[in-house]
Amino acid sequence: QAMAPLHPVAVQCQEAQVVVTVHRDLFGTGRLVRAADLSLGSASCLPVSQNPAESTVTFVAGLHECGSTLQLTPDSLIYRTSLSYKPTPSGNLVIVRTNPVVVPIECHYPRKSNVSSNAVRPTWAPFRSTLSAEERLMFSLRLMDDDWSAERLSNGFQLGESLHLQADVASEGHVPLRLFVDDCVATLSPDRNSSPRYAFIDLSGCLVDGRADDTTSAFISPRPRQETLQFVVDAFKFAADDRNLIYITCHLKVSAADQAPNPWNKACSFNKASSLWAPVEGTGDICSCCETGSCP
Repeated sequence: QAMAPLHPVAVQCQEAQVVVTVHRDLFGTGRLVRAADLSLGSASCLPVSQNPAESTVTFVAGLHECGSTLQLTPDSLIYRTSLSYKPTPSGNLVIVRTNPVVVPIECHYPRKSNVSSNAVRPTWAPFRSTLSAEERLMFSLRLMDDDWSAERLSNGFQLGESLHLQADVASEGHVPLRLFVDDCVATLSPDRNSSPRYAFIDLSGCLVDGRADDTTSAFISPRPRQETLQFVVDAFKFAADDRNLIYITCHLKVSAADQAPNPWNKACSFNKASSLWAPVEGTGDICSCCETGSCP
């Protein structure tokens, strides 16, 4: 309603909030009420602004704020609140010259159509839909220098040395992702199912090679970033086989970064000092299946 002494309260029902503008000539007598005597809702919210030139005060509140109530009808959402005027004596007076007033306020919204004319656009494209559209994520597995600063130029090792392996995923355009190494298998041919084979990461993220005697194999904690996982494996060769070229095949996967690690998504190393399995992140119980061998 237009602001005038005959219509001293104006209400705007916006998409997520209600704006109430009150003319201080509340009774149309020319006497202006005090802004401090006005409040909104059962929570007695105070005005957010005043306009002395127009003698108005303005309240702004979310639809669920200031003690508003919601009623559902078959066709509408109805938010109800009220404007209250409670006169208090001014100065040293013990009298007031106006009556208290309560002005009911309602905002009605249709239940079966959009409140806004604009389409809702999520900040991130949903991971599954993006994945199906792009077919794949860009995974990589690289041999790194001992200080992790660059990719190792040589893939030759002596027994007694350690392999520094770094797994990455490029996650641009997706929800934030956390990378895991599900399993890693060493074979003498490119076929990961060939024999002999040695799984040094197994059971959905258990670095089982670190459980063996005289090894220091472990995941590096903390990670440099959520999309990267680093781990160190002591060099080895297959017994009773003179071939010195070994193929390593790893299964990499991701979960949403805001999803807590669990027995399905974990990176667990064996700590020989404590004789316990410990995760790179998450609670220790997610690694208990590394010892029992019954991981899901």
